[in-house]
Amino acid sequence: VIEEKGVKMKLTVTDTPGFGDQINNENCWDPIIKYINEQYERYLREEILITRKRKIPDTRVHGCVYFVPPTGHWLRPLDLEFMRRLSKIVNVVPVIAKADTLTLEERAEFKQRIQEDLKTHAISVYPQEDFDQDPDDRALNDRIREKIPFAVVGADQEHQVNGKRVLGRKTKWGIIEVENPAHCEFPLLRDLLIRSHLQDLKDITHNVHYESYRVRRLNESNRP
Repeated sequence: VIEEKGVKMKLTVTDTPGFGDQINNENCWDPIIKYINEQYERYLREEILITRKRKIPDTRVHGCVYFVPPTGHWLRPLDLEFMRRLSKIVNVVPVIAKADTLTLEERAEFKQRIQEDLKTHAISVYPQEDFDQDPDDRALNDRIREKIPFAVVGADQEHQVNGKRVLGRKTKWGIIEVENPAHCEFPLLRDLLIRSHLQDLKDITHNVHYESYRVRRLNESNRP
């Protein structure tokens, strides 16, 4: 439960440890796709009951944060195939993990390559251009799209910096502050997911991804 300025929000994070770490990664996305579709199925079952609950419990996945390893080269075939399959059923937000292993020049170059890769393979990641409702949305989302994938650094320890306690990662040359935009783009990712675009993520999940799943399932059940 996240609380900010008296507003409480329940947030569920589902992790997929070990994904893509095998020698043979063939069809390694299947359990993840199965899990996402199971949540749609659960919601659909509740929705088609004659006496529905006033508020259907929503366990659907509204966003998938996809961590790209910081190779500095191009996307791996595994990353491309995974994002291609997943972007059809869920909002995919790619991020560069452990971005402190790249210099700023390498980081900028790597981002450029990832953007080119996504365009070449026609992979539509969140925020999708097709769903921009008005010019203001488009202008805001264009600025976000320029920065995607966000280069993030994770940390779970606090350190003292200029008399303040900050969340960061200690290195030989100093402390990388996770919440400092000059150090990493974690604040951009957080704002996108739980502030500026939270409702939009839910709307696209409901109106686009869930709707296409619902239509497909109802068509299947209508077949003789």
